[in-house]
Amino acid sequence: MNEVQVKHRAGWHWLATFLTASAMLLASVPALAAKEIRIGLINSHGARSSGALAYRNGATLAAAEINAEGGVLGRQIVLVSRDDDGSADDAVRNARSLINADKVEVLTGSMLSNVALAVARTAAATKTVFVVGDALTDAITLDKGNRYTFRLRPSTYMQAAMLAEQAARLPLRRWAIIAPNYEYGQSAVANFKLLLKERRPDVSFVAEQWPALGKMNAAVAVKAIKQANPDAILNVTFGADMEAFAAEGRREDLFSSARVFSMSSSESRDEAISSALNGWTVIGYPSEQLATPEHQRFVEAYVKRFGEQPHLASVFGYSAMLAITAGIRKAGTDNSEKLVLAMRGLSLPTPLGPVMFRALDQQSSMGAFIGTLTQKDGHTVLGSWRYLDGTGYMPADTYVRGRRPAAAMR
Repeated sequence: MNEVQVKHRAGWHWLATFLTASAMLLASVPALAAKEIRIGLINSHGARSSGALAYRNGATLAAAEINAEGGVLGRQIVLVSRDDDGSADDAVRNARSLINADKVEVLTGSMLSNVALAVARTAAATKTVFVVGDALTDAITLDKGNRYTFRLRPSTYMQAAMLAEQAARLPLRRWAIIAPNYEYGQSAVANFKLLLKERRPDVSFVAEQWPALGKMNAAVAVKAIKQANPDAILNVTFGADMEAFAAEGRREDLFSSARVFSMSSSESRDEAISSALNGWTVIGYPSEQLATPEHQRFVEAYVKRFGEQPHLASVFGYSAMLAITAGIRKAGTDNSEKLVLAMRGLSLPTPLGPVMFRALDQQSSMGAFIGTLTQKDGHTVLGSWRYLDGTGYMPADTYVRGRRPAAAMR
């Protein structure tokens, strides 16, 4: 070997040694120096301010706990929040800004069903994973479902199935309906009618009221329902609309002759409203009565951080963050395509117990609490409740395949 060859080989040996040392040095850099995992959260403060704040608080708590344990894949979680004010157009603008300007890897939030559907379209167009924590409409996972959108909360179909199961056991034949006239209300009513009729072909629906969201004319609605003389009422309204309906129904003595089944509950401390809600069969959240270790740990952490009891939306925000980070951990990356595959069939613990995202429709098996509203210390509480695991109330595979786009299942 001549002198030039010796020097050439020596040079390559030095370069190899340098690159090896550099790689070792980079590997030793603390995990916190790695690129953050940015998650975009979209809320509808204008439409449901208390619920939206509770959802964000739950997500914030989960992110803080995950970061305190070292983050995910050695990376810290950063939550970037935007307010859509209940507007689908604002939500789409926010979603695109979060993806393009804020460089978020995943989206969550969107409390109203029509807003969530608009964000889901954006998620599909940008190939961004979107975990819906709260919105209920079946269209999210069925007719308008897409490959990138997952839903945590039990759907309208699942909750309607739970209520129909309870209602079918009672000798109630004449039903009235009151529901908000938008996607969620329409979907909930259609499902309840379908599922109750399957169990009780003898029932009939004698009156329907469809007030615009947030614009309830309770006097008109109650009068129309009372004139139909129903045995039972399905209530799909919520928040201020539900409380206005309850208060007017009490004044008009509607509920003494008609049993109410409600897709939502109320924690009102108004004595008149609390009295009106007494005896309603509802889907609710017995926060202060649920004594499982996983829920108690969540409540203690939530109260310590925010100084108040969690709402059901807090559980959804918290659990959505757990699902997103569990999916990233399983995928080993935040790459959307790999994250979709990782989240299909993903199982994880939540404050309400273990849940699993079904691969077929990307709907989680989270269940719901159903019970009867009673009065305690001047406000409503959920009594005689039980938790119904969502697995037993999910739509059948054939039903899903008949409604969900084939492209969403690839």
